[in-house]
Amino acid sequence: MEQNHLKKINFIKNSLFEQGYLDEQFTQLEDLQDDANPNFVEEIVTSFYSDSTRLIRNVETALENHPLDFCKLDDYMHQFKGSSSSIGAKKVKVECNQFQECCKARNAQGCIMAFQHVKQEHSTLKRKLEAYFQILRQVE
Repeated sequence: MEQNHLKKINFIKNSLFEQGYLDEQFTQLEDLQDDANPNFVEEIVTSFYSDSTRLIRNVETALENHPLDFCKLDDYMHQFKGSSSSIGAKKVKVECNQFQECCKARNAQGCIMAFQHVKQEHSTLKRKLEAYFQILRQVE
């Protein structure tokens, strides 16, 4: 049974890399995990989702203001991108870059569309990582 879980864990993790959801930063986080802190990566990812939820609310609020404060929006997305980079959330980071490009171009409609993509990638990665961590917990 445990061998089956290990295969499933490796399959899920490899697919996250192959599909471009994660990059090498995630592997580096896993390398920091040890017996003293066996849930290190899950704790970091949980912290990321707490912080990013706050940032999403901030961006949503800022997008409701008219005229848009592109500097403030860019600052929020810069924080979001940094947090995403810290856990290896590759697709989220790419979408954050798109949003920032729209801010630089002062493209309000582009910001709104890019933000939808950021939220979509954020949500998809969350679902996939939750499944991954659930299987990891079953092995423990």
